[in-house]
Amino acid sequence: MSIKVFKKYSQVIIFLYIAILSACIRNTGEEPIILPQSSPLSRLEIGYGVVNSSYTHVMDKPDKEGSSPGYLRKGSIVKVLERVAVRNKETAETWLLVSGAFEGWIAEHSVNIYDNEAQAKTAAERMIQ
Repeated sequence: MSIKVFKKYSQVIIFLYIAILSACIRNTGEEPIILPQSSPLSRLEIGYGVVNSSYTHVMDKPDKEGSSPGYLRKGSIVKVLERVAVRNKETAETWLLVSGAFEGWIAEHSVNIYDNEAQAKTAAERMIQ
């Protein structure tokens, strides 16, 4: 390869390098993404739940075989503190640790979960009408 051709190729390569580099650092005018200081996983509760079945027993452990200190009625609002999956023989069920009128475990299928208490109150009002 002659020196003249080599210089021509090196100029093209340098031009492409500069073009690509300038495209990468070009200001697009978009705002940078600023992450929140605290992780959403660090919340003390998962959210708020509204009981969707007529009666739901609150259990002392995440299992149907535990004892029940009481029950919640349809439209009751609870704070959801924890979620666990429990596997029994061939079935798996998700349980929620809740606090409200009673503190204990209820099956997840008996609760609708909302991000905040205001949403839960609105849903509960609509549910019991």
